[in-house]
Amino acid sequence: MQKIKAFLRFPQEHFSKPITYRLVKEYNLMINILRAEVAANKAGELIMDIEGSEQDIAEAIDFTAHEGIEFRILKSGITLDEERCVHCGACTSVCPSGALTLRRDDWSLVFAPEKCFACELCVKSCPVRAIVAVMHLNGTVLAG
Repeated sequence: MQKIKAFLRFPQEHFSKPITYRLVKEYNLMINILRAEVAANKAGELIMDIEGSEQDIAEAIDFTAHEGIEFRILKSGITLDEERCVHCGACTSVCPSGALTLRRDDWSLVFAPEKCFACELCVKSCPVRAIVAVMHLNGTVLAG
């Protein structure tokens, strides 16, 4: 099994098509939508985790290309500025994945990037702005 994070941009004409359903049903993919910007009769964008066999993912990418849907593999994450961080723990209380925790022996912040799914709740909760969300699309920084 392979797990990737993907960005999909749907043209306006695909608004009413069940593309994500087809990815699940026809390509045996497990999908977790992390962000969605969709409006009736407009282009839409999705960021999602996709898990499946390497072959199924490759076939799904081919399917989206054939449908005229932009599909990009993303690398995302959170960066923590250790010098700025005051280890207050505000970010740990909003982190749904458990990627941010406080070490019990010295109450210092611990970040486990492999658990992070870039929901950005920690970014908004940090009072000293020590946490920044960074997203890379084919090597280009999109945010951060």
